[in-house]
Amino acid sequence: MHESWKDVLSEELCSSYFLDLQETLRKLSNRGVSIYPPQKEVYSAFELTPLDEVKVVIIGQDPYHGNSQAHGLAFSVREGSRIPPSLRNILKELHADLGLDIPKNGDLTPWANNGVFLLNTILTVEAKSPGSHRNMGWERFTDRVIRVISEKNEKVVFMLWGAFAHKKHKLIDESKHLILRAPHPAAEVYQGGKAGFFGSRPFSKANEFIDKPVDWALG
Repeated sequence: MHESWKDVLSEELCSSYFLDLQETLRKLSNRGVSIYPPQKEVYSAFELTPLDEVKVVIIGQDPYHGNSQAHGLAFSVREGSRIPPSLRNILKELHADLGLDIPKNGDLTPWANNGVFLLNTILTVEAKSPGSHRNMGWERFTDRVIRVISEKNEKVVFMLWGAFAHKKHKLIDESKHLILRAPHPAAEVYQGGKAGFFGSRPFSKANEFIDKPVDWALG
């Protein structure tokens, strides 16, 4: 975790609920439970995107639960992994919005390095068990993270995709930030491309709002 995050989250990181969460994860790991992402990558978003460099926040729910997929960035998969449907639709909208080539891999690290904070509201998950770490304490922690960004930064774009993410609007000061709401990109899969994520143009809208546009190219 970058020092800029440690400074503003120090009380949270030392709180009893957070220490209990870490102890629960340790016990699960000691019992041989497979937890994703690997421990060293749980806070990748916080390492790659310092607080003062956050321009855009994209909020996901919890990590991918398949082997060798999650690496600590919401919606992203490590290079070499198959691109999941949600991410594939994000990349299709990126192409439609900005005309950028659709990459052959789903690693969004270049976005994280360019000020896009890719935050899952739940930072860990058990193998083949989506939502398994819900209500363990991660939501309280990441709610605080969203509030910190809203309080400390100026002119940040928050991309809230799907009903779960939409609920986070109450943590954000809309008088100084932009919230872009849209259906979850996965909804296009079961609604035949008519859910409303396609055509929402989040990338160009974000760049119109922020002072220094994000380079959304993924190579």
